[in-house]
Amino acid sequence: MSDLLKYFENNTGRLIFKWMHYFGIYERHFGAYRGRPMRMLEFGVFHGGSLQMWKHYFGPQAQIVGVDINPQCASMAEPGIQIEIGDQENREFLATLRDKHGPFDIILDDGGHSMRQQIVTFEEMYQSVKPGGLYVVEDTHTSYFEGWNGGFQRPGTFIEYSKSFIDHVHAWHAVNPAHTPGLLGKTAFGLHYYDSVLAIEKHNLQAPVQKLTGEPSWPIGAMEYTLLAEHEASIGRFDRAVAKCNAALQADPRYQRARELLEKIQAHRSAQN
Repeated sequence: MSDLLKYFENNTGRLIFKWMHYFGIYERHFGAYRGRPMRMLEFGVFHGGSLQMWKHYFGPQAQIVGVDINPQCASMAEPGIQIEIGDQENREFLATLRDKHGPFDIILDDGGHSMRQQIVTFEEMYQSVKPGGLYVVEDTHTSYFEGWNGGFQRPGTFIEYSKSFIDHVHAWHAVNPAHTPGLLGKTAFGLHYYDSVLAIEKHNLQAPVQKLTGEPSWPIGAMEYTLLAEHEASIGRFDRAVAKCNAALQADPRYQRARELLEKIQAHRSAQN
């Protein structure tokens, strides 16, 4: 049994309300933050039990911030746990929250679960997650509930909204000039969809790079030979890089990338002499 689940099962503190399969998701994504300085923001205080659970799980160096619209939740503050009262649909309140408490290692949206709440909170708060951090949305199944303005494949739900995230992370490869990497494309290292949960790993990303190493078993194309040449040049094996460039030009005499690499190698050698 995981540490979080043990805490939950033996909880004699404040009330905690969780779907049981969430604990495996938490352990998978949250374990790396234990025992070190970290800051977590949770939307949805309820009776304050989950805030105590996070404080216990992450350890004494953790700072936990809980947010709720219910003013009664202010009484849940204690050492290591701060409470802010406000509406997660209010962009001005969220901006104040960012400025006062951010950036965060983990943001967990377990708030009101309406479509607008989840979308507005993501749009305002994802930017406040540190590189190497996590943005997690819980109870995404409300996207399928009419009472939360949801419905299967209904436009405007958080699930339908988040499907565009897949396009964002692939924008590096798009040929449409209107489809270029934005904040999500440049920072979303992984999108992890589970039953009722979306976890986004955030990193500072560079444009993807292809590399090819080794020796071909049979003739390959100009692009592949040029990739081999680029690798050889990057580690200073220029004679091998030239040979691979020549092989690329034999495969396709018009392949400009190979010609440009040959020119760079020649210029480098001239500068060395």
